[in-house]
Amino acid sequence: MRPILSALLAGLVFGAGIAVSGMINPAKVLNFLDLAGAWDPSLIFVMGGAVAVATIGYRLVFRRTRPLFDTSFHLPTRTTVDARLVGGSALFGVGWGIVGFCPGGAIPALGLFEPDAAIFVVAMLAGLGAARWFDSRRAQLAR
Repeated sequence: MRPILSALLAGLVFGAGIAVSGMINPAKVLNFLDLAGAWDPSLIFVMGGAVAVATIGYRLVFRRTRPLFDTSFHLPTRTTVDARLVGGSALFGVGWGIVGFCPGGAIPALGLFEPDAAIFVVAMLAGLGAARWFDSRRAQLAR
């Protein structure tokens, strides 16, 4: 039960931070990405704050032998930059640039009953499902 409560608390803090910073507003995000037009640099401070907190957090957390609510840390094992990573990153960036939502901003926006966020989340889930289907299909063909 404690892992679920800690995940809920972390999600609430994250969602509140996203909402307070304005990242649930697609117009604000799109203005940040519009370097040649109505550029809004305020999200640099949001990103800088996130990097600072994460840096301090990682330094403190990894001094421990294990997390508070689990038996071990679950860290990524892949360290290579490949076509799949670059392609996925490019698709993410293009999607963010087109609509002004990323998952971190769209999911908290659902709590404000934003119809555009709901459409984005449904489309995002469909894209995730399609990617998993293509991966499983590719794995079957490779056998």
